[in-house]
Amino acid sequence: MAGAFVLFWPGIELLLTVWQSPEYSHGPLIPVLSGLLFLRQLKGEPIIQGPVNRLPGIVLMIISVLLGLAGQMVETPTVTATALVPWFGSVLLISFGWDQGKRFWPPIVHLLFMLPLPGYSYYKVSIALQLISAELGVWILRVMNIPVYLDGYIIDLGVLKMHVAEACSGLRYLFPILSFSYIFAVLFRGGIVMKTILLLSAAPIAVAMNSFRIAIAGMIVQYQGEEHLQGFTHFFEGWVIFVLSVLLMFLLARLLLVLQPGRMSLVEALDLDFSGISQQARRITLIEPSRSLAALAVFTMGAAVLWHSFPTIRTVDPARVELASFPQQVGNWTGGERLSLDPEVARSLKAQDYILSIYRDPAGGQVELFAAWFRDQTISGAHSPEVCLPTTGWEFAAFDRRDVGPEMGLDKPFLINRAVIQKGQEQMMVYYYFVQNGRQIAWDFGSKLWLFYDSVVHGRKDGGLVRLVTTIAPGESEAVAERRLQDMARELDGRLDRFFPGRDAVAQDG
Repeated sequence: MAGAFVLFWPGIELLLTVWQSPEYSHGPLIPVLSGLLFLRQLKGEPIIQGPVNRLPGIVLMIISVLLGLAGQMVETPTVTATALVPWFGSVLLISFGWDQGKRFWPPIVHLLFMLPLPGYSYYKVSIALQLISAELGVWILRVMNIPVYLDGYIIDLGVLKMHVAEACSGLRYLFPILSFSYIFAVLFRGGIVMKTILLLSAAPIAVAMNSFRIAIAGMIVQYQGEEHLQGFTHFFEGWVIFVLSVLLMFLLARLLLVLQPGRMSLVEALDLDFSGISQQARRITLIEPSRSLAALAVFTMGAAVLWHSFPTIRTVDPARVELASFPQQVGNWTGGERLSLDPEVARSLKAQDYILSIYRDPAGGQVELFAAWFRDQTISGAHSPEVCLPTTGWEFAAFDRRDVGPEMGLDKPFLINRAVIQKGQEQMMVYYYFVQNGRQIAWDFGSKLWLFYDSVVHGRKDGGLVRLVTTIAPGESEAVAERRLQDMARELDGRLDRFFPGRDAVAQDG
């Protein structure tokens, strides 16, 4: 266990961090609930005497350790955290053997709910559900003859305008509801179809509750006044939506039971017998030591020690030009204003070189250019704006990954991440991408994979991030704002090579 703690520590540290956010505040309960599910299931399992097949557990253990090492090698703690799940599964398979251990998959699968979704997936899901909630909530208000208008991401109530993100913050409780629906489905004594319906009901229930929340907010503004809205918002945030969603799930289960032959009561349908849990916990101490368990401990500890004592790969420093000399004139764009990062932000970023500058075109358009270079990205490297933007009060209203080369008139791919972010009534459009040894990469995990490859094969650990931001003016379309970003991106293409040298760069001394 000590070896696993050392090996998987970056993943554990990530979990301890993300569990402090509202979206994943249920995280600490997941291992506890998985443990209870395991002990409850163990009650129905006989004590097996004699030899058991431990080979599948050994194979899974090797895979999990290698996955944990891969996560550390590419500096991606999400991968290391994910490796914890199959590692716990391997412990059960080795301890109980394949024939019995494979039946303990429900508590192991439940551990997946403690993991954060990758940023790209999280924002795509969140944005889609937010828009559905807003449209449904606006539809309810119109049915009740309350004047309301949905303009893109803005819910216009006449006297008050709410952004979709503000109106839909209740969706942050989607993940606890998903976890609860899984446990509910496991404990439900109905057939597989009913269990599946209960499991898949979490997202529709969360969206329905959020739509109801939006409709109630609209009615309060219409009949009570805007000043009463804040108290309602505070009341409905927290765990109120979660509790109401749980009640809806119980109601759904009751309706499903009505359709089932030989009707059971809801109490009978839920297997809530957790008696004898402490006795089952003591039973774990009866597991006999085996060579496979010893191999599990030695292999995990050995991998942890080997990784932390592995010699550092020699770093090649390519010849490059400092970003301070980046030109003030870029095509039709003039950079008349150089800015500095907040000292605390700069310390957190740990970039060895960066530029933050405002560029303007003759038509009055404005684009902010931020580019950062890191000498050794295994120590400190570029992280996705998906991580830092929400912490500064900005929220994603749209997010996708695309190739804008054809739109820019280029005869080559130009891979970027495109986001529309908002704070209150303000909106901005963002382009960003990673630069890794002459490659332009949109996928942050892909940049980590290339970093691992380049560090081993070429000794290159340097790279960075390029980000372009423009404000979407009131009444301005996204297409107009996007043309500004694409024009600036087109002008930057080829101009960054001196500052982010590629594979042909000559190494410099020191």
